[in-house]
Parts: sequence; structure tokens; C-alpha cells
Amino acid sequence: MRTRQLKPGMKIDHCILDRMGRNLVARGAVLDEYVIDSMIKLGIMSVYIQDGEYEPEDEEKITSPAAKETIQRMRTEDRSKVMLSTSVRERVAQGIQFIYNNSDSEDFANATDSIASDLLEAINSNDAIAIDIGALKTSDEYTFKHSVDVATISMILAKQQGLSPSQIHEIGVSGLLHDVGKTKVPLEILNKPGPLDDDEFAIMRQHSVYGYQMIKDRQEFSETVSLAVLQHHEKMNGRGYPMGVSADQITPYAKILSVADIYDALVTERPYKTAYSQRDAIEMIMSMTAELDMTAMKSFLESMILYPVDSIVELSNGEKAKVVKNSPHYILRPTVVGLTSGRVYDLGEDFSCANIIIK
Repeated sequence: MRTRQLKPGMKIDHCILDRMGRNLVARGAVLDEYVIDSMIKLGIMSVYIQDGEYEPEDEEKITSPAAKETIQRMRTEDRSKVMLSTSVRERVAQGIQFIYNNSDSEDFANATDSIASDLLEAINSNDAIAIDIGALKTSDEYTFKHSVDVATISMILAKQQGLSPSQIHEIGVSGLLHDVGKTKVPLEILNKPGPLDDDEFAIMRQHSVYGYQMIKDRQEFSETVSLAVLQHHEKMNGRGYPMGVSADQITPYAKILSVADIYDALVTERPYKTAYSQRDAIEMIMSMTAELDMTAMKSFLESMILYPVDSIVELSNGEKAKVVKNSPHYILRPTVVGLTSGRVYDLGEDFSCANIIIK
């Protein structure tokens, strides 16, 4: 849940740690306005909240000695996730607003390059290969936040694919600018608090063309970046826009941007739609095999952590379990240990667990 959506009385479902690994907020802590405000000031933008009547002390009561031993033995830290420090988040927030409000400025390209460099440094500083969207929030304004999210997700996917640092930086630039053409869309359409009609949607669909026209003649941006901005809504089956081209005519950067763009749009709340849960959004992405590039989709699925280690989940057989290990190949099916039985459920690899799911 977004930190700004928290209410006093809610309970944290995981420990909040600082960059040194020190415990800032204990798991099961009851939130008050002071703690919520402190987390916001520290740049903690998303947390896991306990649902229902589950109490942290219940875990201690029902966890058997065998389960405790197994959990301790099998617990494997999650892969490093992208972390933005408060200072970087502030620079990125200011920079992205400058870009979208000053597209004709001589500093437009330099500002974009600077933000992409900050994001790349954040990725490299802890060798991040995974994503926590909630931790990336840089603005309350959708277009600004969405652009940073798409850029960061795309850079992680590019890293997963083994692209060079210069290519990862370049796809970051593409992500930051992928929606810059929306600055040319009439505000009454851009800010409409409801679904667009056919005529309005036709105008909105031109934003990728507008963005391409804004940057294609600037020497600071390569043709690859310009084409990525133009094609980020194209689909592998040729049913995208603005040109309806198919897989072999779509630049690799645009194929990556498309996955990142769709996912972030799904999990972000808008005035006319509620946000999908991360699980539902991931399942929707997985269903789009005809529309999305399979390599980009595979990189995306291998970058997401849906159930962080130490999360408590409820299995379809009725047992509560603790997540002890995630596999990049089975994003929806981590390895968990039953709190009462001590049984190890390798939901991804063990065929005897095939009929068990996380509720």
C-alpha cells in the first residue's frame, strides 16, 4: 500500500529497514500519524499491511519448532532492488517536472540525461536486478511518476537482457521521454476524469507521434531513442498504434518500454479507475503473449518480486506459511514453509504442490 494511503491503526506486515539494515519499524507495529509521517519523510513510499485479523503474535504461537528451524535454514534474501535515496528522489522529481514543462528549453536534453544517469547510478550502486514499484515514487503527479517508473523498470529489464551500460542509459532516456508528447495534447482531454470517447482517444493516441516530432531532429537524441518514443504503443501482432507495425518493425527499446508502460499503468490508480494489484497486473501481462515481446516479458517476470521473503501468506490448503525464497522463474510461486506443519512447499518446482496456490 502507498505510504500516503496509510491510516492510523493499520499494522505493518514486514520490518522497515534503513540502508544500513537497521530496524526502523518492527513487523506488526501499529501505525500512528507520527510513524506514517516519518516514513514519508524518509522516502519510504510503499509498505505491506496486515489484512484481516492476523496478529504478529499469532505467528509465534502457531509456528512449530520444526518450522522455525526449517525457515532459518532455508531463508534466502531477495535479489537487490532499486533504491532511490531521498536526495536522488528529489533531484529526479525536480528534473522530470522541468522536462515536461520546458520541452523547448536548451537544457531539455541535459536534464533528461542527468535523470537517466541518476537512475543508472541507483541501479548500479547495489547491483539491483529487481523492482519494487512502490519504492520508486517520485511525484504525486501521474505523468511525472509514470515516466520515472517506466524508465526505471525498462533499465532493469535492459540490464536483465545483458545490454551495455550505454544502452541501459539510453533506454532510460527513452522511458523518461516516452510520454513527453502528452504535453501537446489538450488539457481537457489529458485531465479528463473519466474514459475518453472515440474522438478524444484518437487525439490521445497521437501523443507518441508528437513526442517523436519533438525530439527526432535534436542531435542529442539518437534515432533509436526517437523510434522508441514513437513505437512504445505498438504491438507484436500489429494491432498497436500509431502505425500498426508488427514485431520485426518495432525497435527493441520500444518492446521493453511497452511492457513497463502497461504494467505501471495497471498498478497506478487514476481518477477513472482503481489500481490493479501487482499480482493481477502480472497475470494480465502474462496473458498478453500475442501483443508483447516474449524476451521483454521474460525479463520483466524475472525482475519482479511479488512475495518478499518473510511475507506471511495463506495457502489454498488453509495453512499459513512464510516465504523463504523467491525464484525469478516462478514469480507467482515462491518457496514457503508451513508455520504449523513445517512442510516445505516449493510451489515452483515441486509437482506435488501443483494444486496449491497462494490465496
